[in-house]
Amino acid sequence: MKKEKQEKGIIKEHKRKIVLYIVLILILCYLVYTLYLLIKQPTDTFTVEEGNLYLEETDIGYVIRDEQVVRGTNYKNGMEQIKLEGERAAKDEAIFRYYSNNEENLKKNIEELDVKIQEAMEQDNSFVNSNSDIKLLENQIDEKMKEINEITDVNKLEEYKKEIDDLVSKKAKIAGESSPQGSYLKQLIEERKNYESELNSGAEYVNAPKSGIVSYKVDGLEETLTPDCFSELSKEYLESLNLQTGKVVATSEECGKIIDNFVCYIATVSSSEDAKQAQVGDKVKVRLSNNEEVPAEIVNIANDSEDDTLLMLKIEKGIEELINYRKISFDLIWWDAQGLKVPNQAIVKENDLNYVVRKRAGYLNKILVKVTKEGESYSIVESYESEELKELGFSNEEIANYKKISLYDEIVLNPDLSKVE
Repeated sequence: MKKEKQEKGIIKEHKRKIVLYIVLILILCYLVYTLYLLIKQPTDTFTVEEGNLYLEETDIGYVIRDEQVVRGTNYKNGMEQIKLEGERAAKDEAIFRYYSNNEENLKKNIEELDVKIQEAMEQDNSFVNSNSDIKLLENQIDEKMKEINEITDVNKLEEYKKEIDDLVSKKAKIAGESSPQGSYLKQLIEERKNYESELNSGAEYVNAPKSGIVSYKVDGLEETLTPDCFSELSKEYLESLNLQTGKVVATSEECGKIIDNFVCYIATVSSSEDAKQAQVGDKVKVRLSNNEEVPAEIVNIANDSEDDTLLMLKIEKGIEELINYRKISFDLIWWDAQGLKVPNQAIVKENDLNYVVRKRAGYLNKILVKVTKEGESYSIVESYESEELKELGFSNEEIANYKKISLYDEIVLNPDLSKVE
């Protein structure tokens, strides 16, 4: 009897363990399934947010400008920039000059005379201190000397040095003409003038043939890649130039150029469907390397091959950013939109209309929305106006009860409209 009870107890214990194992297995399966759902679909709702949507592609572009190279006859002597890189110049304004043949010696003589002139003026301190014009010039020189200590730009340093030299020359001239000891000063100043005259007469100044941006980045393609060459361009030709993307054009020591500062062009070859469907006159945007987005217009299209389309983009802003380059990487933005941004998986169609399901206070509401732009994963949506709802055939009562989508609404992903009233 006792043995039978023991056997029944053992069987009962086994059954209890089996049931426990089954429960554990079921719980484990449930947890695995829940984890799977979380991985597949981390959340079943999305909060409506304000956002931007782009349809864009990254392309390689060739910069084409209306530019004219300017060169003088004494280019072997070396040159000095009068207008700096990127500065604007008016027509016939001097932009750079070539050194004279004996420039180094002449400059050295002028510097030695400046020292002598300064020493001569210091010997007549009583006159210098009483002359208001000289005191004014000295104050200006002192101010420039203070400012020059804070400047790190080499071009700016050269500019300030020239201004200081001019002020010293004016000071010396006044002293030489008015000082009681002026005969010696006059002799020094006259000698300096002669050296300056010889220096300037031997130098060759080059003027701008037209107004525009001054640049010394010359690569030899200025007369090849021009706005007049659109019809001659092809993918094969552009690739044959063997240019390196993003490489800065080297600065010339012999010549400069004037660039049209109002317009610039980018030639690019694209294999996208958007490029194949593009038309002349289409407005797009170009995002440059500094992340600036500038408006652009397609002004020429050529079907380079069955797969490739050659586009010519015209831009009128950000031209200075492209001066240093001939071949660039850029983003071509076909369109962009801003507004209420929602995932495409939150939008469902019913009778050719788009809906989202809003979850608020535990209740679900079907909201009719107008999709203004659709991207790969997200869309920009907005609510319909009353007149638009009338055109769609909605009654006055339905229009009066129309619920609009709003910022920060919580909407359901992959909604089932059959479960929404």
